[in-house]
Amino acid sequence: MKSKSTNSYQAFSLFGRVLLAAVFLVSGLGKLATASATMGFIASVGLPSPMLGYAVALTLEIGGGVLLIVGYQTRVVAALLAVFSIVTALFFHHAFADQNQTFHFLKNLAIAGGLLQIVTFGAGAYSLDGRRGAPEVSIA
Repeated sequence: MKSKSTNSYQAFSLFGRVLLAAVFLVSGLGKLATASATMGFIASVGLPSPMLGYAVALTLEIGGGVLLIVGYQTRVVAALLAVFSIVTALFFHHAFADQNQTFHFLKNLAIAGGLLQIVTFGAGAYSLDGRRGAPEVSIA
């Protein structure tokens, strides 16, 4: 039988995944609602193939967000989202003279840091990975 403390850790793991995933889901759904504007923004920073970039962003943000919440292939998904967060920080939030862009740059790095914690420690027991017996790192 697991201790109350261990159950709390597992609940916090789930809650952390949901909070991180919420950022991606809200962003992805916003992009879905504003496809033209999003592709225009992608083009404005000089990236090739805005439509492909848009499709990749939607897939990672919406698909990755859902997979992060349910905890399926969590370490892989978290690693992909961490890379995505760093790449978007570098391409879209590098205008450090603008305090808002600096904040978004640092926010993306912080999100990547949280995701790397998931890569390191796994999804926890309250996840599909946990039910499948995916290896976890114990913190207790």
